Amino acid sequence: MTAETVTPVRRGRSGPRPGDVVSRVLICVVGAVFLFPFVWMLATSLKPTNEVFATGTSFFGSRIEWSNYTVAWTAIPFGRILVNSFLVALAGALLTVTVSVLSAYAFSRLRFRGRATLFGAFLATMVLPQEVLIIPLYLMMQKAGLVNSYPALILPFAFGAFGTFLIRQFLLSLPADYEEAATIDGASRLRTLVSVIVPLLRAPISVVFVFAFIEYWGSFLWPLIVVNDASMATVPIGLQMFSGERGTDWGPLMAAVTLVVLPSLLIVVLLQKQLQQGVSMGGFGGR
Repeated sequence: MTAETVTPVRRGRSGPRPGDVVSRVLICVVGAVFLFPFVWMLATSLKPTNEVFATGTSFFGSRIEWSNYTVAWTAIPFGRILVNSFLVALAGALLTVTVSVLSAYAFSRLRFRGRATLFGAFLATMVLPQEVLIIPLYLMMQKAGLVNSYPALILPFAFGAFGTFLIRQFLLSLPADYEEAATIDGASRLRTLVSVIVPLLRAPISVVFVFAFIEYWGSFLWPLIVVNDASMATVPIGLQMFSGERGTDWGPLMAAVTLVVLPSLLIVVLLQKQLQQGVSMGGFGGR
């Protein structure tokens, strides 16, 4: 009779490991640091203006001043400004995504002479600061008769290289089997792009859309140059209206900033999963 060797079962440690505890504490600390400006903004928006920079008062002031939000909405054409910014940001983000997908497909799938050189020159535009382009772009908009219009706010910066680069890297990581199967079925390149490839690009497209939306939403210099009518003002220009010769009305200004932050924050929260996938997969793939 053969004796069987019984191997003792080792019990794992109960409770979290010290490394996990330290990591969670660090995450909480970093999260608190990044969250503090938003909490301060919300608290300031509910303070009386004369207590914003006063010492000896509580973090939320001596009383909650809900009227700051009413003043922020009525002191300037805030509703019109929000509509302008939303239309410009949404149209600009959609146009940026369209241009990025088409150009990324051309640089990753189409074979033509000078493709690498042209792509390198296209990427080189990313290092150009916006200030260098302001005067040429304004002259172009002026000659086209587009000054003080929605196209002037949307078109100039919808053809950036960042979205093209990100989506191209993701396309290079996709096998060509999908496109070959669609071609065998008789689909054209455009039909293949729209019906086969674009559904696979949901994550990087979400990244490009969110980045473009936030960039359009917070753009200040270009709208300041190309817009000369208050009815076409966007959010950054509208916030500047709270500062005048008599100083800055900080309470309503912070209330307006709180309202302005909400759309971008909502989009990031709704597309959080796609953003994580796009950043982790699209930016580092390719060959």
